Amino acid sequence: MAKKEVVAFGPFKDFIADGVRVGDTIHLSGAVSVDERGQTLHAGDIVKQAQHAYAHIAKVLEKFGATMDDITDETLFVTDMSAIMGSKDKMGAVFGARAEAYGGDPQVAQSLIEVAGLVSPELMIEIKVVAHV
Repeated sequence: MAKKEVVAFGPFKDFIADGVRVGDTIHLSGAVSVDERGQTLHAGDIVKQAQHAYAHIAKVLEKFGATMDDITDETLFVTDMSAIMGSKDKMGAVFGARAEAYGGDPQVAQSLIEVAGLVSPELMIEIKVVAHV
């Protein structure tokens, strides 16, 4: 079995790893929009929450020597699908933030799932990725 490398530096580091690498695969825990104390940021703004989550993902990948280009699979968990799919403008805003995070059109497998809730009632989106290096 390949050796496991763990990165844990976020506000929940005492009980959740930000990422785990085994071999050439990196699994990241779901990223949300919280500050260093774990308090929700950008309540009511799914675009800003997505931007913050993607910035965290990039930081975790960097600690493994990886980048957003190494992501192969992405799952977005949203508490209200209409916040993204309700109109072309909403969809464009969220997926525009996604494209910005990747530096262009991301070439990744992707799932979009509506959930009843996330760790905080103010959170609207959580993003989980898998990368290969």
